[in-house]
Amino acid sequence: MADERVVIITGASKGIGLACARRFAEEKCKLVLADIDTDAGKQAADDLGAANNKALFIDCDVADPLSVRNLFAETRSAFGRVDVLVNNAGMVRAGNILDLSVEDFDAVLGVNLRGAFLVAREAARQMVDQIKEAEGRASEARHRYAIINMSSVNAVMAIADHTAYVVSKGGMNQLTKAMALALAPHGIRVNAIGPGSINTDVLKAVADNPDARRKILGRTPLGHIGDPDEIASIASFLASKDASYITGQCLYADGGRLALNYTVAAD
Repeated sequence: MADERVVIITGASKGIGLACARRFAEEKCKLVLADIDTDAGKQAADDLGAANNKALFIDCDVADPLSVRNLFAETRSAFGRVDVLVNNAGMVRAGNILDLSVEDFDAVLGVNLRGAFLVAREAARQMVDQIKEAEGRASEARHRYAIINMSSVNAVMAIADHTAYVVSKGGMNQLTKAMALALAPHGIRVNAIGPGSINTDVLKAVADNPDARRKILGRTPLGHIGDPDEIASIASFLASKDASYITGQCLYADGGRLALNYTVAAD
């Protein structure tokens, strides 16, 4: 169907990526789930309609240019087009400026920033080609085409022992702005989402520790750890025609953390 959009989601096997996949499946989009976790990725695709040609898992290391090119080649072969990218793949390795190894710094930047660039570049080129082929106008394209980068509140705040991660997310915000400016003439919108503390595997060890959980809630005015579905709903909005005049922005879903200049009491 002409109005059936194809959505690529990286880091789609679990957490925020999987929640986004489920949300776009509810909206009757065709899904490409990209991840390095083959077992979880295939299971997610099966759950979301692989048997009915509604979802496809592709093993993809976003830090590898060849793997990224293969992602888009397989997507074109299966579905013929790309309409939305959720650039979600990411990783964390601890270390501050005194002890962070070059290898760990490069690994995090390689996935979180370089990988995001590689995937976004391929998506943007594919989208531009589709718009030109259809002889579409930018005013029409902005209702259909969107790139959504996964940033973080730590793009503007910092954690001393997660130096590489915060650097990568700060870079993601600037990448989002630069892409938005470059792609605006084509009608392709580019935005980011900046989650705060979200209930994913990355946060599980902290969230399951009562003292650590209290500290998180003590700096979260809304008083709860976010759910991946709450981030997926923002991705859905940013990809929709309701967001057709929004580009170059990062929407922070952080329970009020960035607005806070003192801690609040938590139960």
